[in-house]
Parts: sequence; structure tokens; C-alpha cells
Amino acid sequence: MSGLPDHLDIHLIRILYLLLSEKNVSRVALKLNQPQPSISASLRKLRELTGDPLLVRGTRGMVPTQYGESLLQPAKRILDETERLFARKTAFSPQHEARTFHIAAPDYLDSQFLPNIVASVRRESPKSRIVLHGKGPDNDYLKLLADGELDIVIANWDDPPAHLHMSKLFEDEIACIMRADCPYALRTAPDAMTVEDYLSLPHVAPSQMLPGYSGVIESFLARQDMHRNVVVESAYFGMIPYMLTRSDLVLTTGRQFMRFYERNLPLKIFNVPIRFPTMRFYQLWHDRVHHAPEHKWLRELITATAKALVQNTW
Repeated sequence: MSGLPDHLDIHLIRILYLLLSEKNVSRVALKLNQPQPSISASLRKLRELTGDPLLVRGTRGMVPTQYGESLLQPAKRILDETERLFARKTAFSPQHEARTFHIAAPDYLDSQFLPNIVASVRRESPKSRIVLHGKGPDNDYLKLLADGELDIVIANWDDPPAHLHMSKLFEDEIACIMRADCPYALRTAPDAMTVEDYLSLPHVAPSQMLPGYSGVIESFLARQDMHRNVVVESAYFGMIPYMLTRSDLVLTTGRQFMRFYERNLPLKIFNVPIRFPTMRFYQLWHDRVHHAPEHKWLRELITATAKALVQNTW
């Protein structure tokens, strides 16, 4: 970059900021515990570098030039960023500090889990913000984590990327649920569903969450050379239980998610006659935030929320 010196001393930027703030060479010398001629020499050097007087005489002492005044905030930003750059990490004080946390999670989690995380953050770090992101096929979560646009992804992928950090949150048994008074539910006991029944019933399934990834249920069935009768795909998982109340559709997902809706809607849970693997939910994060105190705090909070949820449910 033309005109920029090869070695720009951060101390010179500090002198620039103080001169523009104090408008007095003697006071800057006292603040920095340096002789006045040294500060005067630095001012001359700054004038040479910028091609501007920076400070000129006014009616009541020195005043910044218009250009000098425009350098005040940029100089402060540089000093602040430099201080942060080399500051030693200190423990995060959630009650007093403010952070913004970005979490991506599917909406087929237990209906209490994300609200409980939000409640815990509000209680323990009231000055912080939390931004919940949905999951969809157009989102590149690996890139978003690496770029710092996401802090944590909560997921139940079969094979999470090996380069990400991971901690297990909870497991959920797979079951299915349908309208309690639909013809099949009225004539069949919750533990009497056959494999043929299960595969032939009209299913509603969530839309693909990741490019090329068909989900835990479909992936497992494909490995067993089985295919279920999916007649509806929905990107709005939270709406599916309400679809069930008005149709003959069947939803397969975690039993913990279903319990809330079975209690509050005219729905009935059935045991699945296929030995699906347990759904394992975990949080993933990138190495870039692995050692950050505030992110350690957030991950511990999420882990504790998941543990409390399991203890209260099972």
C-alpha cells in the first residue's frame, strides 16, 4: 500500500491518539512518563507520515485539524483491537458480561429443550443475546462454524465430521405417533404394529436437512432394503403433530419429542416394530471457539440443560 511505512509502531499510534485527545504535548508526556522533546519528535514524525499538521494553535491552546480529528476514532479502534489481540483470556463472568451466541438446531428436538436453553441464558447471563438458527439443506454448517457465523450446531447426524469437537447431550428412542381415533389406531394396540403395517401406513417425514443426507430413519431403512410409504414431506417439523390431528398420517421420530404432543393433542404413540438405532443428539463446535471462556460456559450450560431434561423425563 503506497505511503504506508513498513513498520508502523503501535506506540506511535498511542501518541497520536493521546495528542488528539489531550491537545497538549506536555500532558501527553506526563501520561506516558516521557520527556516532552520525545513527544514533540513523535508529533513531527506523525506530521511527516500523514502530510497534515494534525494539531494547530487555537484561541485556547492547540486544536486538531479537520483531518487530525478524523483520525481520533480510527486510532482508538486500533488501540482497542490491539489490546484485545494480546489480552490474556480471563474467565467469563456471565452475570456481568454481554455476548451474542449463535446456535443452530433442528426443530424436532424436545419441545422444552431449546426454550430451557434460552431461559437458562436469560437467567445466568441477562446482558447476552442468543440467536437460534434453523437447519435446512441450503446451510453449510461446516463453513458457518469455521467462519464464526455459528458457535454451536445441535444435531443427530450418524457420522459427524471428524474435525469438529463434539459432546453428547442425550439419546431418544425412536417411536411413531398418529391420531388417536384414526381407524388404524382404534383397532391396533400400541405394541402390536407389524413391520408390514409400518411400511405401508401413510407417513409424513421432515424435508432433507443436509444436502445428500436423507436422515436417520430413511438411511437405516435403506440399509435394510426397506422402504416406507412417505406421502408428505414437510420443512416445518413443528407443524407435523398438528397435521396428524387432521389426517391419517404417521410420524416417526424420538419418543421424547412425542410425549408433549401426546399429552396435549388427541394423538397416540406406537412402538415401532423395526429396531431403529437410538437417536443421539450432540453439540458440535469448531476449534476456533474451543478454548474461549464464554463458549465453554455456553457448552456447559447446554449440557446441564440436556441432563436436567432427561432426568425430569425418564
